[in-house]
Amino acid sequence: MSIDNRHWHGLSDPSGSTAGTVTPFSGPGGLRAGRSRLAQVEAYWTALYRDGQPPARAEIDPRGIETALEYAFIAERITRGEVKMRVGGAHLSDLMGMEVRGMPLSSLFMPEARRDLARIVEEVFDRPALGRLVMRSQGAMGQAELQAEMVLLPLRGDDGAISRLLGCLVSEGVPGRTPRRFDILRAGTQPTRSAATGGVAMAPRQPQTTTASAHGLAEAPRSFAGAPTKARKTAPYLRLVKTD
Repeated sequence: MSIDNRHWHGLSDPSGSTAGTVTPFSGPGGLRAGRSRLAQVEAYWTALYRDGQPPARAEIDPRGIETALEYAFIAERITRGEVKMRVGGAHLSDLMGMEVRGMPLSSLFMPEARRDLARIVEEVFDRPALGRLVMRSQGAMGQAELQAEMVLLPLRGDDGAISRLLGCLVSEGVPGRTPRRFDILRAGTQPTRSAATGGVAMAPRQPQTTTASAHGLAEAPRSFAGAPTKARKTAPYLRLVKTD
C-alpha cells in the first residue's frame, strides 16, 4: 500500500505508474457514477470552506448532497488515528450487514490496513487535510471482489476544534456475504487550503447554523454491540426530510 502526501486524481499512482490499477466500477452507471458521488460531497465541503477554516459540523445540510446521502457518513474523533461513525448511509450498512452508527471507521478495514488508515485520519485532523483512499475487498466464498474509494473531509466541532469528518464511500458490485472489509491499495492527503483553492470555484455563504435533526443528520448516541443483523436496504440511515 502506498501513501502519498500529494493530491492525485484517478487510479494510477501519483508518479504516473499504472501498476496495480484498480478494476473499473461495474455497478449502475459504472465508475463515473461512483466517483460523481465522491465529487459531489467534496464540492459541497469546498463550497463551505471559508477564511482558511474547514466548515463546521453544524453547517452540513444533507440537501447539499442529496444524491450521495446513501454513501455519506459523519464521524467523530475518539482517539489518535481512530474515529467513530455517528451516522452513516445505507450503503455502508449494506457492506457491514448492520447499521454502522457507533462503529469505528476502522471496522470497515482489514486489521493489517488499520495502521495506514490511522495515519491518514491523523493527517486529516492535524494538518488539516483531505484524505483519499482506494480500497479492495478480496473475494471469498459467497463474496465477489469489491473495489471502493473513500474521501475524508475535516469538520470543526461546536468548540471550533477539528474533531469531525464528513466522509463518502462508494464501492462496486454486490456485497454478498457480510461484513465486507477492505485493504488499502493507495491513499493520499492534500492540505485543505490548497484543496479548497485549487481551481474549484468558491461559493459565497452567509453565517448559518443548520439544525441537523431537522434534515435527517441527527447524531443520537449509540454504542456498537451485539451480533450482526441484516441491513435494511429500504430506508437509508442518512435521509432527507423536506418540510414546508
